[in-house]
Amino acid sequence: MNWDERRQIVKVSRLYYFEGLTQAEIAKKIGVSRPVISKLLNKARENGIVEIYIKDENAHTVELEHRLEKKYHLKEAIVVPAAGKDPEMIKHFLGKAASFYISKNLNGKKSLGISWGSTLAKFVQEYPYEQHQQLKIIPLVGGMGRRLVEIHSNLLAYQLSQKMNANCSYLYAPAMVENAELKKRLIESEDIAMVLEEGRNVDMAVVGIGNPYEGSTMATMQYLTEADLNSLREAGAIGDIGSRFYSQSGEEIIHPLNELVIGLEIDEYKKIPEVIGIVEGSHKVESIRAALNGHYLDVLVIDDITADLIT
Repeated sequence: MNWDERRQIVKVSRLYYFEGLTQAEIAKKIGVSRPVISKLLNKARENGIVEIYIKDENAHTVELEHRLEKKYHLKEAIVVPAAGKDPEMIKHFLGKAASFYISKNLNGKKSLGISWGSTLAKFVQEYPYEQHQQLKIIPLVGGMGRRLVEIHSNLLAYQLSQKMNANCSYLYAPAMVENAELKKRLIESEDIAMVLEEGRNVDMAVVGIGNPYEGSTMATMQYLTEADLNSLREAGAIGDIGSRFYSQSGEEIIHPLNELVIGLEIDEYKKIPEVIGIVEGSHKVESIRAALNGHYLDVLVIDDITADLIT
C-alpha cells in the first residue's frame, strides 16, 4: 500500500467514523463509486488503520451470548453479570432477564409451562403485572409436599397466572412418589392425566437445571436419600430437568427414580416449540453442558461466570 492509497483510506475513514457521512455521501464528495468507499473502509480495518471496539460493560456478556448461541445452536442466550453479587441476587437478575424475554415473546402463545425450583421462583417474583387473558399456565411436574412449598410448580403456576391475569392448571401430585404402583394410579386419574397432556402441548416452557449432588433442591426436600445419590452416580446421572435425570451425553438415564416422577418425560421437553432454561452457579457447569448437548433448551438465561465455563 503506497502513501497516497493510505492517505485516501484515512480520509475516507475520518469522514465515515468521525463526521458521520454515509458511504454514498463520501463517494459523491470524493468522486468515486460507493463500492470503492466500502472497499477502502474494509482495508482500513484489515490493515489496522481503524480498530473498532465496543466500550460498554455489556460487551463481555454479549460476546458470551454470541459464543453460546454458536456453540450450542441456541435460538438465544441471555447472559447477566455476576461480579460482586451473591447467588440469591444473581437469581433475581436472571429472573428479571428471563421475564423481559418471555414478556416480549408471548404474543400468540396460548399456554406456558413451568417447572419448579428456587431460580424459577425468582423469575416469578420478578415478572411484571401484565394482561394475558388468552394464556394458560401449566405445571410440568408434580407440585405438592410439605417442604419448600414456595418453590413448588403448582404455587409458581398460580402466582405467575395472577401476575399475567391468566388461567392456570394444578397438578395434584408430588414430583416423585414412593413406588411405581402409586404412580400408575395417579397418572391414570382423569385430573392428573389431563394436566400432563396440557403440559405436553404447551407453546413455551420455562425450566431450571439441577445438579443432584450439590445444591440440590430435591435432596433438600428429601426426595433423594444418600443411597439414591450413590445409585445415581453409578448410573451416570449428571443433571436433571423437571426431576428427570440425564447423563453426560444428555440422554435420560435408566434408573428407578426416573420411573417415579409425576411430570413430563424428559424427551417430551424436546417437542415443546420453545424451552427457556434459567440457571445459576458454576457447580452446575456439567449439568448445563449435558442439557445443551441433549438439545433440551432453545433459550438459555445464565450468569456470566458460569457461561464462561461452558463456552
